[in-house]
Amino acid sequence: MASYYWPSPLARVQVPGLRSLSGASGLAYGTNPACGSAHLIEQCLALFLYEILLVPSGWMPPNASMNRRQFIQSAALAATATTFLPLHTAPAAEKPPGVGWPIGCFNRPWLGDKTKWGYDTALDGIKAAGYKLTGMLTRTPKEPFIGSDATPEYLAELKKKIAARGLAVNMGALRVRDTLPLADQIKDTRQQIDNGKTMGVEFLLTFGASNAAQYENYYKLMQDAAAYAQERGLKVVLKPHGGASGAAEEIQRCLDMVKHPNFKIWFDAGNIIYYTGKDPLEQLKPIASQVTGFCAKDCDKQKGTVWLEFGSGKVDFRAVFGELKRAGFNGPVMVECCALGETPEIVTANARKNREYLANLFATL
Repeated sequence: MASYYWPSPLARVQVPGLRSLSGASGLAYGTNPACGSAHLIEQCLALFLYEILLVPSGWMPPNASMNRRQFIQSAALAATATTFLPLHTAPAAEKPPGVGWPIGCFNRPWLGDKTKWGYDTALDGIKAAGYKLTGMLTRTPKEPFIGSDATPEYLAELKKKIAARGLAVNMGALRVRDTLPLADQIKDTRQQIDNGKTMGVEFLLTFGASNAAQYENYYKLMQDAAAYAQERGLKVVLKPHGGASGAAEEIQRCLDMVKHPNFKIWFDAGNIIYYTGKDPLEQLKPIASQVTGFCAKDCDKQKGTVWLEFGSGKVDFRAVFGELKRAGFNGPVMVECCALGETPEIVTANARKNREYLANLFATL
């Protein structure tokens, strides 16, 4: 009869058919095939069950002797007893703070209030400021972007120009020609959507309608645009811009009137202040679940300036982005404005500051 040593100094049990193993662990394995479960028992039960349950409860006094059957029966009984004990598990690791929302930049900062520098300068500045993502927001006579007047040759060259800087493009702005009959507006907008498809964008940004007399046509136009874009794998999004998209009430009305799942919101906290003077956070709350992107700018007051370093105006970015995080937002966030400058290099440095501001905020959100 070999001695079976428990790892505890309290007990030494004589178990037939088991041989002792030397070493500090004090574990032994059965040589008899009938004891094939001995390893599982000693690993899972020996340390805890013997010392905690069997000895203190009187099931097995220290230094007791038993045969193999008695040993297995006692171990099985102890295993059953564990089902009545509370399980103590380590608390789950807390999810680290921060979000990984993509941060991009539009070309607008290099245009400013007036057309200062060309699109090539803007692309160079976007790249130098550390961005990897851009969107085609502010068109010029030389840069129609996805406008209906863009030629296939222009679009092909535009794609090469953006790719040459190592940038990806995710958005193209739709321009509604609201002086045209609705049928012509639809035809023109569909061409813009096709051009967006050619450019490989994901989002098509619309600004609403500023003239109340055009609201009904705008809703109908967006119904067609949302469906047409969805067939081509693109998403139509609405940006707060006064008028029909001034604040939460007007934006929700647009959503209700268009009634299409491919028509969502790109929120713009700075524009909420600029056009309405309302609190962006409160205007975001009712519609946060519909937001799929964000145009980032600060603003000092209604009809004030949006050419600011983030954090110097009235937008509470932490509160706004916190609300979006709670709503399940997943980006992208596109920098639209920054402090202006007399040279492209100054603008680039300011655009970099706003990117770093967002990156630092997102890391702790």
